[in-house]
Amino acid sequence: MIRKGKKINKMRGSRSNGGGSVKRRRGAGNKGGKGKAGAGKHHWSTTVIENRYYFGKHGFKRPQKTIHKSYPVNLNFLNDKAEEFVEKGIATKEDDMIVIDVTELGYNKVLATGSLDIPLVVKSPAFSETAIEKIEEAGGEAVEL
Repeated sequence: MIRKGKKINKMRGSRSNGGGSVKRRRGAGNKGGKGKAGAGKHHWSTTVIENRYYFGKHGFKRPQKTIHKSYPVNLNFLNDKAEEFVEKGIATKEDDMIVIDVTELGYNKVLATGSLDIPLVVKSPAFSETAIEKIEEAGGEAVEL
């Protein structure tokens, strides 16, 4: 014989058999329909939410090689730490200007937040337009690598 319901040994002998009030188990109205009946209404969770990964294709994952990550640094950081970088040997001093290579610090873009008090020669793969303007206003130079 084919069993339609789940085999339950735990509640055998009890009147409700784990279904709560006996009235609730009475009649076909408790069943809620056959097949996919009520899929858009009361069987919503079983048809859509629980089984959502069984239907169709889901999304697209870009290849990691195509994803370019930007590690930006602001001008105010370079301005504050310029002397410190010279002492540590990260930056060099040529004439009156300090030359900072941003890639040695682990950054690949210079942004314009803050202001420059001293003229700097900043070397970087990328600059924002306003960062270039601010560097040149302070008497420095922006060198793209």
